[in-house]
Amino acid sequence: MTAEAAEKLDNFFAGLRDSPRSILLLDYDGTMASFRVDRFEARPFAGVRELVGRIQALESTRLAVVTGRPAGEIAPLLGLDRPIEVWGLHGAERIYADGRRELEKASPAATHKLDELRWHLHHNSFGGLFENKANGAVMHWRGLPTQKARVVEQKTRQLFEPLAHLDGLRLLNFEYGVELRVGRDKGGAVEAILRESREEAGSDLPAAYLGDDLTDEAAFRAINAAGNSGLSVLMRREWRETAADVWLRPPQELRQFLGRWVDATSGRG
Repeated sequence: MTAEAAEKLDNFFAGLRDSPRSILLLDYDGTMASFRVDRFEARPFAGVRELVGRIQALESTRLAVVTGRPAGEIAPLLGLDRPIEVWGLHGAERIYADGRRELEKASPAATHKLDELRWHLHHNSFGGLFENKANGAVMHWRGLPTQKARVVEQKTRQLFEPLAHLDGLRLLNFEYGVELRVGRDKGGAVEAILRESREEAGSDLPAAYLGDDLTDEAAFRAINAAGNSGLSVLMRREWRETAADVWLRPPQELRQFLGRWVDATSGRG
């Protein structure tokens, strides 16, 4: 970690300690858990569930998971004692801690295009893994041999890219895959959370976002716009170019970060 990043991290936790409320936003796959080809096998890193549960129990942090998954998949994987707020489908879907669910609506034209695309991929996914989402169609090539992955990517892009500017549809690139979708992205989810919290508290709260993938860059930029009250953390084993303030490696440095959060917020009234 650079001296500048270490200072940014220390200053953030100092401000967190002095604030009565705060916001912690976490991506799931690659951040809280290792990637798995079978995504239902992606369990949290050892110790992470317990630390997140301790942050929940303190009740002074608004805690939410912001994920590309359907929102309903997170609670069974995390296995927390208390319900957690989840923004799924990269922010287009929301499950409140009280169980209410919201999903952004697509236009009839976009829905029609997506239905046609889903039908095509259901019958021919080019050897990749097709994932059908409520607001989009996804193709994955993680885990495939290099040459086969290139073929899957090329054919997928040839199919997806001509549709990317029609009726609100757009491409979302991530590592080892691409998604054609409608609705807000993770940056939009972060902006909505910060706006809601600002309206409730009357001022900006210390807020951190932890993520690993290209899709998290929009969230990093949104949290950075909060100024000194925001902290963006690239949580990833290997470095890549990023808008994040700080780079940490999971799982050890994730546990350390969450432990510092517990320590900084434990003395709040």
